[in-house]
Amino acid sequence: MAAPTAHATKGTRVSQESRTSILEGFKAFLMRGNVVDLAVAVVIGAAFTNIVNAIVKGVISPIVGAFGTKSLDGYQSCLKGPCVVEGGEVTSGVAILWGSVLSATLTFLITAAVVYFLMVLPMARYLARKAAREKELHGHRDSVEVTELDVLKDIRDALVHQRGDEAAEPKVHTP
Repeated sequence: MAAPTAHATKGTRVSQESRTSILEGFKAFLMRGNVVDLAVAVVIGAAFTNIVNAIVKGVISPIVGAFGTKSLDGYQSCLKGPCVVEGGEVTSGVAILWGSVLSATLTFLITAAVVYFLMVLPMARYLARKAAREKELHGHRDSVEVTELDVLKDIRDALVHQRGDEAAEPKVHTP
């Protein structure tokens, strides 16, 4: 029986070496930090969406229901003919279901507020405190923007200083 080749062509088997290389590449892809972070964010986002939807359904909608219908989805405007909505579906007429848009907007605003006030703002404060502590520990270090031209001038000056004053300073065109 012939040994498998290192590359696969149509109708041939993929060698063990190629398979291992593909699996190692896939493993490296999965273990990259941003892929794992993204996966965690998606899972947490899905769980967080359930919480926000429960708040809207259990708190916001009943408050709105105290002033009107029990559900925001029931608010509508009829454009043409007598509008009949059964089970969330318009069966006759042309209706604009602006209550569902209002519900989705409130859900978005609540989600954005919770994310900002419970996640973004505390993290920003934490990072600011951490940066202040690092600054205290390591002292104040100003990073000076040094251009390539400045470095070349310093090298030129050091070489001229090493040779002594017998060599005249070279003429360098500076913009």
